[in-house]
Amino acid sequence: MSTNYQRIVVKLGTSVLTGGSDRLNSARMVELVRQMAVLRQAGTEVILCTSGAMAAGREHLGFPALSDSMADKQLLAAVGQTQLIQRWENLFQIYGLHVGQLLLTGADLRDRERYLNAQDTLNALLSHGIIPVVNENDAVATTEIKVGDNDNLSARAALLGQADLLVLLTDQDGLFDADPRSNPQAQLIERVDAITPQVLALAGGSGTHLGTGGMATKLQAAQLAQRAGIEVIIAAGGRDNVLLDAFAKRSVGTRVSAHANRLESRKQWLLAGPKARGKLILDSGAVNAISSQGRSLLAKGIIDCQGEFERGALVALHSETGELLAQGLSRYNANDITRIRGQHSQAIGERLGYDYGKVVVHRNDLVLQPVSLAGEQK
Repeated sequence: MSTNYQRIVVKLGTSVLTGGSDRLNSARMVELVRQMAVLRQAGTEVILCTSGAMAAGREHLGFPALSDSMADKQLLAAVGQTQLIQRWENLFQIYGLHVGQLLLTGADLRDRERYLNAQDTLNALLSHGIIPVVNENDAVATTEIKVGDNDNLSARAALLGQADLLVLLTDQDGLFDADPRSNPQAQLIERVDAITPQVLALAGGSGTHLGTGGMATKLQAAQLAQRAGIEVIIAAGGRDNVLLDAFAKRSVGTRVSAHANRLESRKQWLLAGPKARGKLILDSGAVNAISSQGRSLLAKGIIDCQGEFERGALVALHSETGELLAQGLSRYNANDITRIRGQHSQAIGERLGYDYGKVVVHRNDLVLQPVSLAGEQK
């Protein structure tokens, strides 16, 4: 079973863990744990990104009649997290393995220091042979700080853990050229090299009433991981030996190839979590320099500056037509940029009385945006 995968992330959706029912399916879960234990015993580090907290909470409380309010959802998550992590601990102990829980919010991923702290915790668990079990901290997360779904969380966990492979297990066999639930002629797409608008158009909505993700969020997660040099497989969690086959590079599900060059750590963080604090509108020359030539953003190419932000904040770079091109860390605050936009670099010191360099956003602090899933809801 020798491959070049040293560290993998396994994401299990609620539909996989319940087998389509309203309860956690212990037989399904122990079989997946068996496969992860085989990989771990073969020397591969495994990170588990698990859904199912609210489903576990509903089951433990006897399926109470609750509202759809944020408070009731957080109640279920608070109860369910303890049940879920206990279930994983008991199952992994069958194979002599321990688990450690890592609950994250979007705020943990957006703040550089908190991101690095989470990365240190993840690496510490792995170095001691402990299986990290990652989930969103739904018991405290609000709309403003949520990642949104565990597909995207798993991609960010893969970036956080610098994994080689991300396996997204779902209730579908992979990505099809049509909806297999309504079209019996739909064909499985076994390999995707580029997530183009045409590929994104194949994505549907949420699959079940229990989960928050569908194929759209899986493609979004795959796109994020792909850009960081991480291979992705989307496959059916109920398939026999699905993890072992995916790991061994056998034909299973839809395989999304990784980009050849990994983004360095700082750019992985920019891609993974921070929220843009402002917006810069660029002229055509700056758009070409950034998108096609890989160059830094100069003040000369900035048409407009929107929002209030400080030096070092993350800003979104847009074309005049509104297209999101990139995100990067600004070396100047919003007031400074408003004063120097459209000016040559040599004039910055004259305009401000000081300068922080000739560029507004350096190419080392900038990451180009992938094709987006227009209109997608997390």
